[in-house]
Amino acid sequence: MKKWVFLLVVVLLLGYEAVQHKMEDANGSPEHEEAKVQSSSSAAVQTKQGKLSKQTIAIAKDQVYKGKLVLVNKKYAVHEEGIQSDVVRLFSHKELIKGFALLDNTIRLSQDVTKSFGEMVEAADKDGVRHFMISSGYRNEDEQDELYQEMGSDYALPAGNSEHNLGLSLDIGSTQMEMNQAPEGKWLIKNASKYGFVLRYPKDKTAITGIQYEPWHFRYVGLPHSVIMKEKNMTMEEYLDYIKEQKNLSTQVEGIPYEISYYRYSKNMTISIPDKQRYDISGDNRDGIIVTMYP
Repeated sequence: MKKWVFLLVVVLLLGYEAVQHKMEDANGSPEHEEAKVQSSSSAAVQTKQGKLSKQTIAIAKDQVYKGKLVLVNKKYAVHEEGIQSDVVRLFSHKELIKGFALLDNTIRLSQDVTKSFGEMVEAADKDGVRHFMISSGYRNEDEQDELYQEMGSDYALPAGNSEHNLGLSLDIGSTQMEMNQAPEGKWLIKNASKYGFVLRYPKDKTAITGIQYEPWHFRYVGLPHSVIMKEKNMTMEEYLDYIKEQKNLSTQVEGIPYEISYYRYSKNMTISIPDKQRYDISGDNRDGIIVTMYP
């Protein structure tokens, strides 16, 4: 009698395990990109069933052309929606001018970028480097065209094809000497990426950027992108190609985890993100959408 009871229990257990395997096979696994998006769920709220609560974000076509990571060069021009909405004349905003000089009182720049620049200058001051100057910021198309006619194609881009038309780039100088020799220039090469800035036109990348070495021209791309670009010695052109190829990246900056996901834009596009997750969305000015998530 005991032997029959034992055999019955064994049969029941084997049957239950087989059913479980079939259920798992039927459900399948999530797509690679969706799984990657959910991997940064430390800040997400979980439901009582243990599943992530998510929000769905509709992506409009114009998102491709705006954000911190839009590529602007001879091939890809600035779209009107890509121009920063918070560009101001710095001379009229004394609260933004802390620890650095302005070449003249006409310089304009994004307020957010100026605040990040101020934080960077403050950090440099602690290292004894304190003679920074902004010599150029945002330019409209007429101003860019005038510069292009004066400087030529090796040192300037046509109106609409310059990063200065965005409000995210600035020319940084030293009040003491030329940037390629100044302590300010050397400090930026080493530290600018920690504050979201990258040297846009490096000496060894002219074949890629199409612009000669400019030790003064810095572009704001934000974290963690600036750090990754510096670590991998990439220009924006190279970095955006890298993101597009990888589709998903994970990294940490100062102990903070970041998840970066690339999506090719499509009509009626939506992106699913864990509820209450902090994120930033940028287009690449080509055909892609880049989502950056962080705690």
